[in-house]
Amino acid sequence: MTQNMSSVQRTGITLIVLSVLFAFCYAVQHSISCLLLSFVLAYLFDPFVLMLERKGIRRIYGILILYTFLTILAIFCIIFLFPLLNMRWGMLVQELPGYVQRFKSMAVDLKGRFGTAYAAEEWQWLVNYVQAGADRLLGKLGAGMYEAVSSVVFNLFNFLLSPVLVFFMLYYKAESLAGILRWLPSSNRDFLVSVGRDINRSIGGFLRGQLIVSVIVALLSTVAMILLGVNHPLFSGIFAGVASIIPIIGVILATIPPLFFAYAEYQSGGILLQVCAVFSAIYFFEGYVIKPLIFKESMDLNPLVTIIMIMILGELLGFWGILLAIPITGAIKIYCHHLRIADEQKKG
Repeated sequence: MTQNMSSVQRTGITLIVLSVLFAFCYAVQHSISCLLLSFVLAYLFDPFVLMLERKGIRRIYGILILYTFLTILAIFCIIFLFPLLNMRWGMLVQELPGYVQRFKSMAVDLKGRFGTAYAAEEWQWLVNYVQAGADRLLGKLGAGMYEAVSSVVFNLFNFLLSPVLVFFMLYYKAESLAGILRWLPSSNRDFLVSVGRDINRSIGGFLRGQLIVSVIVALLSTVAMILLGVNHPLFSGIFAGVASIIPIIGVILATIPPLFFAYAEYQSGGILLQVCAVFSAIYFFEGYVIKPLIFKESMDLNPLVTIIMIMILGELLGFWGILLAIPITGAIKIYCHHLRIADEQKKG
């Protein structure tokens, strides 16, 4: 009975700590977003520094080599890649009101057809809803663009501050881990260290694997949209790569921009079927070929729980909440698994 109460108490304390942590993150979400960006980058870059350390290169020199490489890569992106992305983004912003206006005209035309020829009241509400939605979207474009620009400015500040934070995270990694170890209670130290190792391996593997998967999906989607002749293939490809982070519904989200651009350009059901077929093939390849090769160990998470966590953390922390929802859910599962094993050992 005491052991059961102990398990219940620990579970309750865990839930309270998580609730307080989520509330704190929501209160300082802008600062947390910068820290999360730095945390993710440090996780991605640390294996490279460790590889150099194994070759006899001191950690500080390994970090400097890493930053030299990143500086060269950044210069290349600034000279060649960013101007291309900026030009494509400018074209999309200019053409977006025209796309919305075109869909509004199509909705009006459909409304007239159904009203006069078929008198299908069952379809009228849908046509009216699409038309009203187009009006709202067109009216909010200006405010949305202003908000997007403000977000870009703030994220630019994060990107400028993150390299400094990443440097100190990489350089003081050993000291930070030793400090955390000293603060752990001696009675639970071995248990918490075991949990931390499993969580570290799980999160690190997921972040590095997901980056590779997203890049592959983005490249395949971009090439496919170019071959199909769909406008703004680069935007559709990047969106598909980001959407691949979200399980199950990410496939649906990834098809929305290319379907929108394809139908606005060609107004044909055939092109919609082609886009759907292409994305079905890409995500089939991703799910059954790419991910099994890249992810050596599956987190084996409940899809419903994962989607709920994505919704909650996305609401609290935006993009970084969506990105880290799966590893955080995996970390909670690992912690609960170790708790169960510890209780079984005590009972035994």
